[in-house]
Amino acid sequence: MRIRVLGAAAGGGYPQWNCNHPNSRRARQDDPAAPQRTQSSIAISADGDEWYLFNASPDLRQQINDNDILHPRQDLRHSPIMGAVLTNADVDHVAGLLNLRESQPLRIYATQRVLGVLQANTIFNVLNPKFVSREPMTLNEPLELQKPDGSSLGIEITPFAVPGKVALWLEDESKGKDFGSVDEDTIALYVEDTNNGKSFYYMPACARVTPELAERISGADLVFFDGTLWVDDEMIRDGVGIKTGQRMGHISVSGEDGTLAALKDLGIKRKIFIHINTTNPILFANSEERREVEAADWEVSYDGMHIEL
Repeated sequence: MRIRVLGAAAGGGYPQWNCNHPNSRRARQDDPAAPQRTQSSIAISADGDEWYLFNASPDLRQQINDNDILHPRQDLRHSPIMGAVLTNADVDHVAGLLNLRESQPLRIYATQRVLGVLQANTIFNVLNPKFVSREPMTLNEPLELQKPDGSSLGIEITPFAVPGKVALWLEDESKGKDFGSVDEDTIALYVEDTNNGKSFYYMPACARVTPELAERISGADLVFFDGTLWVDDEMIRDGVGIKTGQRMGHISVSGEDGTLAALKDLGIKRKIFIHINTTNPILFANSEERREVEAADWEVSYDGMHIEL
């Protein structure tokens, strides 16, 4: 199984378009220690020829252009992209679907909750239903990803709920402190190659590591995990936002309740941060925070990162 990181940054990318934070300035100045990153997404394939997107970033057109594995190769109209799996309805994970509107056969997998969001927003009807099918996923039930013609991709996924919240643009303050969140609003994926049994977990958003989640991912070969913020009040402290990480549905990397501590003793063979905010110092190859995560056997993802299992 092949995995290509298309985008490693959180919503807005790195640098964010209107951000003049010192981190963003370093990226715009082409600092080699702070390479730019697009908004988070990965592509997976069993054979290296046919690919599925995990989330559809607003930067998808750039990501396709930057990765020749996703370029058309046959006839006048073609794509090696077979479809997309959505882990939530955040703008940075669904807006890229609008790039896929050229009557290309595709399958879109999501929970009924997220499919309902797409149905209610008619702009997504540019994905012509004659060519693009919308496939519901049921939590904790494995399903085999299919190509548009119904044949198997050779990869099975199991969606499961993780702590999080409803997408920002869908929050309803009248529904209490959770803003109307339900389990299907934030999911993770267990992904298995049905040919060789290799597997990994994909979790670009997670608000905390529960005992149940820790048990589930213990001993995994590979985990992609939410790396949005270094500390919970990072955006407030740096004067570029008014919300904590917890308010946005993201666990911090550092601290007693952070990811480094929570996943420290789980025996995971390879751990990679993804969905990294423009304020997070782990973006810098030469920062103390990067050295700390690397000392804890974590990697920081970057656009174009390639992994084979």
